[in-house]
Amino acid sequence: MNKEIGIGIIGYSGIGKLHTYSYMSIPLFYDMKGYRIKLKGVCNRSESTCLQAMNEAPFEFYTTDYKELLDRDDIHVINVCTPNSSHYPLIIDALKARKHVFVEKPLALTVQEAKEIVELAQQTGLKNQLAFQYRFIPATIKAKKLIESGALGEIYHFSGSYLHSGYEDPARPLTWRLQHKYSGGGALMDLGSHIIDLLLYLIGDFKSVSASKATFIHERPLPSQPGLKGPVDVDDYCRLNVKTNSGAIGSIEASRFAVGTTDDLKFEIFGSKGSIKFSMMDPNFLYYFDATSKEKGYTKIQTVHKYEESKSFPPPKSPVGWTRFSIANQFHFIDSIINNKTNAPNFKDGLEVQKVMHYAYQSCDNSGKWINIE
Repeated sequence: MNKEIGIGIIGYSGIGKLHTYSYMSIPLFYDMKGYRIKLKGVCNRSESTCLQAMNEAPFEFYTTDYKELLDRDDIHVINVCTPNSSHYPLIIDALKARKHVFVEKPLALTVQEAKEIVELAQQTGLKNQLAFQYRFIPATIKAKKLIESGALGEIYHFSGSYLHSGYEDPARPLTWRLQHKYSGGGALMDLGSHIIDLLLYLIGDFKSVSASKATFIHERPLPSQPGLKGPVDVDDYCRLNVKTNSGAIGSIEASRFAVGTTDDLKFEIFGSKGSIKFSMMDPNFLYYFDATSKEKGYTKIQTVHKYEESKSFPPPKSPVGWTRFSIANQFHFIDSIINNKTNAPNFKDGLEVQKVMHYAYQSCDNSGKWINIE
């Protein structure tokens, strides 16, 4: 009989659905080796949303009180998909209840919260992971291998960005993402956290940061009070200049006002022996320039659906997509529980991202002053 790994999901909206879908899909893509994932319980403040979840996925029960998930011996993993301001208390309670934890980014609202989470996680020895799924694009996996092989040589400089549109509509209502007390920040916390994590993963730790930010629409309609507006107190756009411990320098952009874009995460990295570039709008390929070759020009490396641990479904030559990155991320988390493996991106990685964002916001408030990341 297969051993069960019971999952309890807190929060069921867009991201909650993605995480649910990923757990349901893992056995199709990976050999679970005598284990099976079981969606035990779903929690949401809205009972109607809970009922929707029960209709859409094979949860055994629902609750509007997350502590009911923590009290269950048959739930081994707590998956947090709630607004940023609730991450800290939910993670702390889950770890104290001896549950492994998977959480949507960012890890917390503040560096202090993130440090306390990391300390408790280390004390418990429980597995923990963040939804930084862009580490799990085959093209970024290939990029990591090229960098580690020395193919780029000494890295001189780089750029990275994560661009969205849609917030430029002034009729878009004031939600929790646009209120600092719930989100901790705007485009930088929402989108910048992803590209910061990816660049830390590829290049290494940042030493210092200088940043600027902008808010373009300062008031938005209140969804529950027609005719009234409330203040927006987070950034719509943020730009960082960073220096790494290795001596490289780079720029990072996060925007929710990049008119004409959809979901465009991209980077370019330039070194003494070569360079690489990637765009998530062209996700099946990594572009590599070998400066040591007599043949000049970028090589288009076909990465498509090449996951080393995956089953042959779908075929490795098939195109890859956004949901697949999430499935790979959550599989590595589950695999770390089953086989007691070291895993990443974990809460320590989340803390490093939190530090970069924290000092970037400090720099924004000090006219772009360079600040050391401690």
